[in-house]
Amino acid sequence: MDDVRGAALSTSQLLPWDAAPVMSTLIPPLADCALLLDIDGTLLELAPTPSEVVVPDDLPETMQGLLARTGGAMALVSGRAIDDIDRIFAPAQYPAVGGHGAEMRLAAGDDRLPSPVPPIDAHLKRRIARIADLSPGILLEDKGYSLALHFRLAPDAEHAIFAAVAQLRADLPDAPIEVLPGKAVCEIKPAGFNKASGVRALMAQSPFRGRTPVFLGDDVTDETVFDIMPDLRGFAFSVGRPARGVAGHFEGPAHVRNWLQQLATGAS
Repeated sequence: MDDVRGAALSTSQLLPWDAAPVMSTLIPPLADCALLLDIDGTLLELAPTPSEVVVPDDLPETMQGLLARTGGAMALVSGRAIDDIDRIFAPAQYPAVGGHGAEMRLAAGDDRLPSPVPPIDAHLKRRIARIADLSPGILLEDKGYSLALHFRLAPDAEHAIFAAVAQLRADLPDAPIEVLPGKAVCEIKPAGFNKASGVRALMAQSPFRGRTPVFLGDDVTDETVFDIMPDLRGFAFSVGRPARGVAGHFEGPAHVRNWLQQLATGAS
């Protein structure tokens, strides 16, 4: 697999959407893969607020087809909490790594595996929440294990938000927290876990164990997963932009869904 992956990268460092059929020749048969999908900006188009994302009508059928063809080894890997993922895709449920690796569910209807991550400190939550007062357009999202400050509706507040977070870290130098910049969002979470650690833990569980992981992501937080794909003998594809260390990229979520639909029906 290492030789195949190396050949793929040297042949086309960044495959555009119209070369997506070639991408299908790089990965093993779907029955041997674990398909891992970020949500916002990868599977679904970004929206002004996290609650406004739209799931296309034909996507649930595609997802069920992918679950069937992978033997259940398809999972959503998101910064969203699993409760929020379920709200978006209701009534469907899917295997998921949520909260940037803080939560995991291996199959629809299953209980979540015990999380080693403590909830974020209540005092710290209050300090972070006050940052949202900088502008009426800042949306504070409490994910339980983290807090996110969305500024898509207040782009001019970006500098002030990150300056306030930097001051908070200076005031609390021993606080075990990590700041995650993203697309029009600043997220603060406990240190010690991320999407990559969540994917590593997922790949040690059945039905994902022993398969070739294929990960699609679009944001800075997805780069931790891009980085570990060689260790897992897997493949990463970026969405919306070229990225370091990926086997190819898609132009946007619509192109991702098109490709996944082909995979789900066996047409690709």
